[in-house]
Amino acid sequence: MKSADFLDVAHHPTILFESSAVQRVGASHFKVAGNLTIRGITRPVTLDVQYLGQWQTPYWEDGVDKGPITRAGFRATTSINRQDYGVSWNSTLDHGGIVVGDEVWIDIDVEALRDKP
Repeated sequence: MKSADFLDVAHHPTILFESSAVQRVGASHFKVAGNLTIRGITRPVTLDVQYLGQWQTPYWEDGVDKGPITRAGFRATTSINRQDYGVSWNSTLDHGGIVVGDEVWIDIDVEALRDKP
């Protein structure tokens, strides 16, 4: 996946998503619109985001107990066409069909730490 045939990380080490709008569509469900850049190509995408809640956990930093901290969880999904980002390598299988499909599902799991006031 890191090779020039796919993500070409030698020339494009970063995949970037920049949000432009957030829409609440349910109690813990959001649509986050923005631009996704892969291999230097930017296209609009919409992430389907679920807020998973908040919880308290112990928090240690450099071996020092900093007390409990609030964590929040999120899960985001979307799908893209890899061809839209210049990822076009493919090959035919011996018995027909192709090696790689065009649709790519992206799943993002985030655990965020809330700054203390």
